[in-house]
Amino acid sequence: MADYQYGGSEEENAEIRNLEAELLDDPDNFETWEKLVRAAEGLEGGINRNSSPQAITTVRSVYDRFLAKFPLLFGYWKKYADQEFSITGTEAAEMVYERGIASISPSVDLWTNYCSFKAETSHDSDIIRELFERGASSVGLDFLSHPFWDKYIEFEERVESHDKIFAILGRVIHIPMHQYARYFERYRQIAQTRPLSELAPAEIMASFRAEIEAALSQSAPGPKIEAEIERDLRLRVDTYHLEIFTNTQTETTKRWTFESEIKRPYFHVTELDEGQLMNWKKYLDFEEADGSFSRTQFLYERCLVTCAHYDEFWLRYARWMAAQPDKEEEVRIIYQRASYLYVPIANPTVRLHYAYFEEVSDRVDVAKDIHNAILMYLPSHVETIISLANLSRRHGGLEAAIEVYKTQLDSPECEMATKAALVAEWARLLWKIKGSPDEARKVFYENQHYYLDSRPFWGSYLVFEIEQPTSAATESVQYERIKQVIADIRSKSILQVDAVKELVQIYMTYLLERGTKDTTKEYMTLDREIYGPSSVASARTGGNVAVHPTPAEGQFASIPQMQPTPDDAAAAQAQAYAYYQQTAANGTAA
Repeated sequence: MADYQYGGSEEENAEIRNLEAELLDDPDNFETWEKLVRAAEGLEGGINRNSSPQAITTVRSVYDRFLAKFPLLFGYWKKYADQEFSITGTEAAEMVYERGIASISPSVDLWTNYCSFKAETSHDSDIIRELFERGASSVGLDFLSHPFWDKYIEFEERVESHDKIFAILGRVIHIPMHQYARYFERYRQIAQTRPLSELAPAEIMASFRAEIEAALSQSAPGPKIEAEIERDLRLRVDTYHLEIFTNTQTETTKRWTFESEIKRPYFHVTELDEGQLMNWKKYLDFEEADGSFSRTQFLYERCLVTCAHYDEFWLRYARWMAAQPDKEEEVRIIYQRASYLYVPIANPTVRLHYAYFEEVSDRVDVAKDIHNAILMYLPSHVETIISLANLSRRHGGLEAAIEVYKTQLDSPECEMATKAALVAEWARLLWKIKGSPDEARKVFYENQHYYLDSRPFWGSYLVFEIEQPTSAATESVQYERIKQVIADIRSKSILQVDAVKELVQIYMTYLLERGTKDTTKEYMTLDREIYGPSSVASARTGGNVAVHPTPAEGQFASIPQMQPTPDDAAAAQAQAYAYYQQTAANGTAA
């Protein structure tokens, strides 16, 4: 039975099993997913209402999983709806379409297909019209929405609702879009046969009539005068319509440059080039400056179909929406869509911002849950752990933050490199927040033997000691502490030689900037040992004690010795000084 669990032949089942196995190893492989969809559709010669229950279940399962992972692929929603129509009928297909438009509401193609399907399978004009109106509110502002509007007008023509056709055209002529001119020409033609009351808003018609009647006030009233008034009104309205056309033309021209640069208006798993990303940013800048909330929001929705995997656009959307009045729930939905559906969790920045948003909304437990959800997938993500610790400190005090670090340090899933960075952050909390450098120093000292190979740990330790405030009375004590850290780096750590040299260079910069006249000699000794020829260089000599590692000790036997060139010293000193400035500003080594 196992050979036929998918339905179809043994060969078809074997192909599906192989593809499923490939996806277990590489669940993000889009090409494998496409092959799986095609294989499922091809079971038993093609799925239909007469196919076996196993085959029908297989194709549904494949589509559901595929579209849960790639919900913005409008073409596959249509294919799934067509598949369901062939299996079960109209209602099942409509359910798929509803899921599709919920996943990708700005899709002109999907809305057009759905409305066309509804018009072909339903006999209730009101229900069909209601669906078209839903579509109009979702995609009607799209620059390339003419297929949808054409289908809407075609439906009203079929049911001979000429008044509704004119009303639709009256809406479309205000929208900047690719084919605005042909809609206006048709609107202008139909306007000649429509009642005056339909040609412009009532207040505008009343204003036109008042002006015309004032001009004709010297004439005696009668049928002839009324005919002249109507003729003049139609001329005025035609001019009014031409003004609408000119305005729409101007707005279309403004957007044409941006639209012409959109090379891929749909979603795909491949990355966009920098030019495409920049064009979307400029287009959003333009709409935001134009000031229309509805048009700006719609452009964001369009943009986030194409750029769904780019957290910078989700963050921009959330920030823009947050600046609008009374939009807290809309902002939450933006963050949820980005976090739950679109942005890969491997890029957790948008999820962290979502946590900050919920914290501001007094939902601290939700904010913590978001952090913990990230750590379930990325247990060694330093930024998330630090963010969770800071969140806990803000709402539970310093001990709550330290408890977060201790929990992560005890976790077997947390990598050693991450733990080294967390120890440094733990010490920094004690130093910067509690104001206790002695406790921070104790954390560094007592944990150094765990992280002998960690560049971030030793860099943080060194910068910590260098950054301690001093006075004339304490400068010598601090100097000895810094010197001891360097000695430990050179004699105890198992860092690569280039890392040791970089840290020693930070110390050498310290000696020049803050040392006494006697420290110049130490500087020159280090300069010789770090940058001298191989016969005299020894990056790993700590103080006056030479370290000679043996295979039994095993600490340094596998580390290659770097051979500096005569020009290395100046360049390395400049690089190390820049690093020192950066780490001092950040409070910890990167």
